[in-house]
Amino acid sequence: MKKLFNIKNLYIKILVIVFFIYAITIFIGQQNKINAYKETQAYYQEKTDEAVEYQDSLKSLKENIDSPEYIEGLAREKLDMYLPNERVYIDVGTK
Repeated sequence: MKKLFNIKNLYIKILVIVFFIYAITIFIGQQNKINAYKETQAYYQEKTDEAVEYQDSLKSLKENIDSPEYIEGLAREKLDMYLPNERVYIDVGTK
């Protein structure tokens, strides 16, 4: 009877150890998945922040697009246009 009781205790101990090993492996696997999801979330959060910044810059451009300063700057930079009473000097020096 005592030997049978010891065998049952041994089986219970082995079963508990196997259960803990199984639980630890499941926990480690889930932790790896959680870390991967966090990295993905951080990536998409960064992309969202960039898109919001770009959207804000477009909104400010939209608000200023009809201003005389913006039009004058655009004409100077892109079209090489100047005011009629302005003198334009061109450097023709050697390189």
